[in-house]
Amino acid sequence: MDSSLHELWQTASGSPFQPTVGKGSQFWVGFLLLVAAFGLTGSFLLKRSLAGVTYFGLPASLALAIGIVYMFCAVGVYV
Repeated sequence: MDSSLHELWQTASGSPFQPTVGKGSQFWVGFLLLVAAFGLTGSFLLKRSLAGVTYFGLPASLALAIGIVYMFCAVGVYV
């Protein structure tokens, strides 16, 4: 093993990972992203054009995708 990699491993053990969005606020972040996604989708349906795709469609799809992932993390997936 490379000595620099070993030193990096030893240094990293002293600083634990801190996520950007904590576990307690994942539900609200996911919920707000889903509400924003549905609002942007409604706006996109009202204005169907190339500008509507870039201003409403792409942000709506990204907010929906990230919001669903946050909701999965917050409440879990029960099958």
